[in-house]
Amino acid sequence: MTEREIDPHRSIDFIRDNAEKFAQAKADRIYLEEFRKTQKAILMRQSMENVIGKQETFAYSHPEYVSVLQGIREAVAVEEELRWQMIAAQARVEVFRTQEASKRVEYRVTQ
Repeated sequence: MTEREIDPHRSIDFIRDNAEKFAQAKADRIYLEEFRKTQKAILMRQSMENVIGKQETFAYSHPEYVSVLQGIREAVAVEEELRWQMIAAQARVEVFRTQEASKRVEYRVTQ
């Protein structure tokens, strides 16, 4: 069985190259989560109802509110995919470090 070589530089490059994408994905998610509250308030104000419960029902069922929720779902999916790719890249670096330490120990034992 051959062992697949791990290139820590490639993993580090991946983290560096995708840091901005991850930050943007997280910013998008947080923005949408906060905007959801603003959208609800706007829609409640547009409602012709005087009772707050009915205003909320109007807002929550409005297509614009549902659209914000779909945006949050998409933003979370992008953020989570990038986050787990970053975690995997960090794990590859750790595996490489462990392999190198094992090689050093093995070398010392066989000398």
